[in-house]
Amino acid sequence: MIKLSYDINDYRKNLLGLVEDGDTVIELGCHVGGTTRLLADRCRVIALDNSPEAIGEMAKLDVEFISGDVRLHDVIANVFEITQSCDVLAIDLGGGYHPDTVFKVFYIWSSTFKPKHAAIRNRGLLEFVNSASVSGEDISSNEGYLESYHDSGIPPQIKEFDLWTSSLKK
Repeated sequence: MIKLSYDINDYRKNLLGLVEDGDTVIELGCHVGGTTRLLADRCRVIALDNSPEAIGEMAKLDVEFISGDVRLHDVIANVFEITQSCDVLAIDLGGGYHPDTVFKVFYIWSSTFKPKHAAIRNRGLLEFVNSASVSGEDISSNEGYLESYHDSGIPPQIKEFDLWTSSLKK
């Protein structure tokens, strides 16, 4: 199941409703750990963020924290060395901005880790879904990833990442 929201309280409620005790959660965009704190006692959390503010705050929590940009292939490869799957994928990358980036990150991470559930916080994606008129075709997934991703392992690096920002180029 994929839950999409914008309001931080709805996002956290959705996420907590998806997580079961003992689950492995990969949290992309943990920032200073507001949502992470709600999960840390219930499950294994692998939290990622590239903001400098996250480093000190996340060190205070009993979670696996990786300081890095989730758009980089090396970062996903690093997490794949830690775990090859997760139960829940949580994505909160700026809340209201860059729905294209959020969807690409969801695509890459969910197709790699094949979560049972995903929670995504992004206003642009929610606005798109709520504004779209569906053709009647019943194409859906009951998983935390799109079932049309039948490939396994880490997908090849997406070339569009080079276009987003010069800071991503090596």
